[in-house]
Amino acid sequence: MRILVVEDEAKVAKALKEGLEAEHYEVSVARTGEGGFFLVSAQTFDLVVLDLMLPGRDGLEVLTTLRKRGLATLVLILTAKDAIEDRVLGLDSGADDYLVKPFAFPELLARIRVLLRRGRSDQLLRLKLAELEMDLVTRKVTRGGQTLPLTAREFDLLEYLLRHQGYIVSREMLARDVWKEAGRATPLDNVIDVHIARLRRKVDGPFDRKLLKTVRGVGFVLREDA
Repeated sequence: MRILVVEDEAKVAKALKEGLEAEHYEVSVARTGEGGFFLVSAQTFDLVVLDLMLPGRDGLEVLTTLRKRGLATLVLILTAKDAIEDRVLGLDSGADDYLVKPFAFPELLARIRVLLRRGRSDQLLRLKLAELEMDLVTRKVTRGGQTLPLTAREFDLLEYLLRHQGYIVSREMLARDVWKEAGRATPLDNVIDVHIARLRRKVDGPFDRKLLKTVRGVGFVLREDA
C-alpha cells in the first residue's frame, strides 16, 4: 500500500514516515501543498495523509482541487484545528477522515486501516480537465459528451498529460514514463511529436477551446486557459 504524507513540520513528517514504514507501508513525503499536489496528481497512492496548515497552497485547497479534477484517492486530514465547523468543512471538501493534532500514532494507524479496508464506495477512477473526461476503468475518453476514438498509446499519453495537467511535460519524460525507453541511444522525439499531433487532432480538433499546447523547445502542457 502506498501512502503520501503531506506535512511541513520536519519532525512530524519524519516520525510519520518511519512509523508507517515500520508497518510495511510504502511512504512518500511532500513538505508543501504544491509538492503534495504534484505527487498525487502524477503518481498513484492508496491514501494521502494531508496536513491542512501548509506553506503556499494549503491542505484544503489541495483537497478541493483534487476532488474537482476527479481524483478519488483516500484522504485523511491532520490539523491542529479542533472546532466542529473546521471538521465539517474538511469533510465537506472531500476528506474521508479527520484527525486532530496532537494524536496517538496507534489511532492514526487504526484510522488508516479502516479507510483502506473500507475504501470509497463511490470511487470512480476518473481524470478530468474542463469538459474532457477519462475513465480509467473502461478506458473511455469523452469531451463534451463526445467519445474520442483513441489508440492504446494515445490513451496512455493523454492519461500522463492529464495526471500532469498544468505542468510542462518534456519529451524526455514521455520517453521514460509512457514509452518506457529512457535508455535508447536515439531519441524518440519524432515518434512523440507524431503521436502528440494525432492526439491533438482528436482532443482539440473539433472544439473551439484548445487544451493541448506545445511549449517550443521545452515540451507540452495540457491546461485550460482562462
